[in-house]
Order: sequence, then C-alpha cells, then structure tokens
Amino acid sequence: MDPAAPAAGTDDVDVDVVVIGSGFGGSVAALRLVEKGYSVVVLEAGRRFADHELPQTSWRIRRFLWAPALRCFGIQRMTLLRAARPHDHGRPAKVLVLSGAGVGGGSLVYANTLYEPLPAFYADAQWRDITDWRAELAPHYDQAKRMLGVTTYPERTAADRAMRAVAERMGVGKTFAATPVGVYLGRPGVRVDDPYFGGAGPARTGCLHCGACMTGCRHGAKNSLVKNYLWLAERLGAEIRPLTTATAIRPAPSGTGYEVETVRTGAWPRRHRRRIRAGQVVVAAGAVQTQRLLHRMRATGALPQLSPRLGALTRTNSEAILGATVPLRTARRDGVDFTGGVAITSSFHPDPETSVEPVRYGSGANLMGLLQSALVDGGPHRIRRWLGTLARRPGTYLPLLSVREWSRRTVIALVMQSRDNSLTLRYHRGRLGRRRLGTAAGHGAANPTWIPAGNRAVRLLAEEIGGIPGGSVTEPFDVPVTAHLLGGAVIGTGPDDGVVDAYQRVFGHPGLHVLDGAAVSANLGVNPSLTIAAQAERAISCWPNRADPDPRPPLGAAYTRIDPVPPHHPAVPPHAPAALRWV
Repeated sequence: MDPAAPAAGTDDVDVDVVVIGSGFGGSVAALRLVEKGYSVVVLEAGRRFADHELPQTSWRIRRFLWAPALRCFGIQRMTLLRAARPHDHGRPAKVLVLSGAGVGGGSLVYANTLYEPLPAFYADAQWRDITDWRAELAPHYDQAKRMLGVTTYPERTAADRAMRAVAERMGVGKTFAATPVGVYLGRPGVRVDDPYFGGAGPARTGCLHCGACMTGCRHGAKNSLVKNYLWLAERLGAEIRPLTTATAIRPAPSGTGYEVETVRTGAWPRRHRRRIRAGQVVVAAGAVQTQRLLHRMRATGALPQLSPRLGALTRTNSEAILGATVPLRTARRDGVDFTGGVAITSSFHPDPETSVEPVRYGSGANLMGLLQSALVDGGPHRIRRWLGTLARRPGTYLPLLSVREWSRRTVIALVMQSRDNSLTLRYHRGRLGRRRLGTAAGHGAANPTWIPAGNRAVRLLAEEIGGIPGGSVTEPFDVPVTAHLLGGAVIGTGPDDGVVDAYQRVFGHPGLHVLDGAAVSANLGVNPSLTIAAQAERAISCWPNRADPDPRPPLGAAYTRIDPVPPHHPAVPPHAPAALRWV
C-alpha cells in the first residue's frame, strides 16, 4: 500500500474499506476490492428494492420520489442547487439535478444507456496532459460493458422514426444510430439462467419493451447494479447496509484509518449515531452528495487538507431536457403510443459536440410531465416572453397542465454537449445561517441555460408527431435541468489543480478516494454511467491485493502508468462473457 496510507486489516479497524454509495462507482469498488481480499462495507442512504417492490408508475410517490423527511424512500432524487452568491456575467444562479437513490444507486432509475464519451472528453485541458486517457480507459470501458451486458437496441420505435426524420431535416441523418443499452433482451418474459457470469450471476427475464426502465424495471430485464457488480460482491462477502447515511468522515483517533459516522436515513432527531472504523474510505455517493459530505468535512475541520479546488469544475453535462407532446384528444383519436421500447433507443448528433436522444417513460408514469411547459429560447426577458407565449396561445398550452396519458403521447428529448463549461459548488451559510451547497460562476463558458440545436430539434420533432414543443418548467427562469451532474472532485496533478490524483486518491488525506461522477473531469456529451464505471474499474485495478506491496507511486508523486493488478479471488469464471480481462 502507499506507505503514507493507513494499513488495512489491522486490529485498529472494523473493516478494511468503507464504500459510501452503491452506484456505478461504489458498486465497482465493492466487487473489485472483495476480489482482492479486502473486507468491505457499503453504506447506502436509500432502501433496498426487490424487483416487485419497485414502483409500478411514477405516481407511487413513496417508492418513486426521494424525500426521507416525508417518509418517501423512492429511487428518484430531485435537488435544487441555489446560488451561493449573485452570479456575474449572466451565468445561471440555480440548477435542478435529477439523480438516483437506493441500493444500486442511479442504475435503478437511469435509462440504461451506456455510451462512450465524445472525443472532446479525452482532450479536456483539466487532465489531458497527465496520460493518454483514451488508451488507458479503453480496456476498462470494455470490461464495464461486458459486466453491464451492453448490447445495441435492435428495434425501431415510433419515437425513433420521428427522431430520424428530425436528424435528416437537420442534415445529419447519417449520425442517427441505435443506442447501446444495459438490458437483457432475450425472449420477452422468458426467464433464463445467468447469461453473463458463467452461472455466478442471477437468472434473468427477457425485456418486455414496456418503456418503464426509469421507474425501475419490475421484470428482471434491466441490468441494474444489483444484478451484476453488487450481486457478485455480496456473494464474495461484501456487506451492504441500506438506509444508512454517512454524515462524517474523520481520521481515526488511533491514527490508523478513518472513522465514518452514520445515522439511519430519515430518522429525526438524528439520534443513535454510529461509527465504523475503516483502513480506507471510498466516497461514491453521487456528485451532489459526495461534494456535500466533503465540503462539510473541510468546513468543520475534519478533513482540513482537502484541496481548495473542491467544488470547482462541476459540470451539468451541458444538458437540456425538452420534449414534444401530442394533444390528448388527437393522441386518443390516432392511437398514439410512444411508450414502446426501452427508455432510450437511439440518438443523433446535430453537430460534433451535441447529442439528442428520444426518451420515454412507461404507460401511466405521468408524474414527471408536471415539469413540462412551453418552449422558449434563451436571451433577454425570457420570463416575459414565456408568459407572453402562454397568454397568446392558452388553448395550446393550458392542456399541457394535464398530464393524463402524458407518457403515451410524449417524446422527451435529452440534449447533451461536450463543451467546456462549468459551475463551482460552494459550501456557504444561507440566509437562516445554515450551511448549504450553492452554485457560483465556474471555469470556461457560461453553463448553458438553453441549447439552440436542442430547441430546433424539438420544434422539428413536434412537427413530425403533430405535437407541441416543450421545455422544462424551470428553464424560463434560467434554471437548467440535468440528470447527470458531474465533477467537483476532479482529477489533477496536485491539490492546486485537482481534488484527486490520477488513481482517484484524495490529495492531502491518504486512504481516502473518490470513485463516482464527482471525479469525472470534463463534460461527456453522452450519458455518463459507463464512464463512471470505467474510471472506477481502472482505479481499483491499480490497487494491490490485500497485504501485497502497492505498485502505485506515493500520493502526491508524479503519475506513472502501471499495469492492472489481477485479483486473487475473481468472482466471474474465466470462460464467462464478463470475465475479468484487460486486453
């Protein structure tokens, strides 16, 4: 191990490694560490769901939405980040973040879409000079794809046909392509033995193409993390503690490792705090929660050596969530139904740094339709123009207030870009004196409050389906919506330009690591789950097996590329499709 790092497996710790969070970073860490002989405890703030316990529709509020204070322990988080101080240069003061919760993290609620990033990701100035990231990450992208069962969606849905027509009208029809998805397609509804892990994984059921991926697949087809990384990790001895929120990380008084303080999620008042001692800690709670925890630890002096760059280069993936909706009467008359398929089935690129994807919810999942409103371009007097649009055409836009059959008659458009723009998240005192995360101006161009190519695509989409173009209800107030907040604890060469090193070890605090979206150092322009998993695969591949010498240079030393370290106890047999290999 790093000679400055706390030793794992001593009498002074309860467990070798605590992993905070069970999403794409935490799940990868849990499996790969137990394979290398470490004892691992995974702390997850959300609850554990069996397939049949996932919400039937988004109207099952307690199982769909995350609001522990209201006893809602669902899979969909919504976090509004307000301005830390008045923004300069017209930059947005707020951002609405959608993310996941529960054992399996974002994989429970995400659209099972697993793209590799656009070229600009590897060339971003923040990290491009450290190593050849495309070459280093390539085998780990391959490994993550095989673990997550990535396959190209084979069918063309009504939404795909409409979106392809839009791409052709925009002159980029050749960029239209089917989506790589993490779904066991098989034969619809037919249960089979484990198809991925040589018998080490769970039985699976063929996809019904019902479009309900983002309310949680109840049928066993979605390759969520509880069916791959976490499943295998638990069978090798990892312990998962659901409904357990990590509230603090402190160096242990003994000088060996760390103490992680926890409370039961939603408990009020927060009594019965517990502590677990660990040789090392992996923070993988999602970009917002990871930043909130680390900011609080720096502000309270628990982790005083955290880089002053914490919170910088927070990215929204330069995202907009738009859509087009067919009026209810027309949809019923014409038998319109866009719910068929998986959540995302195709994409196209209006330009080299922008992607557009058609997205769907399953039948009856209409709650998120409440976030839709009239589409208005950005620029001066945006709220006034939005109100004017509603006033001039009440017959068009008042029906949008009804979300009856919304998922059947709507094609959502997810627009993403790989442009170099960012926010900075700061931990500051609000008006009532409580500390909270807030946004401030960041590096690069202003974080976009609208994307012209996306607005044009949605207007053309509305024409194709005979619908009404729509944007998010927050956008007229210059509050963008993102389902993929990234960064804030990015990779750098030292604490002056990053929070973690190229092995994702936290500068200033040996034995502390960040392995989730917070360590993604640039906008991707595509859905980030595969990249988070690939970065985590690479980081853990560099760890030694338990009690072996650490091949990595000391924390703070210059980066050296090293070969992956094979685990002593691989979970997947070598003949299986998802067997561990780095060639």
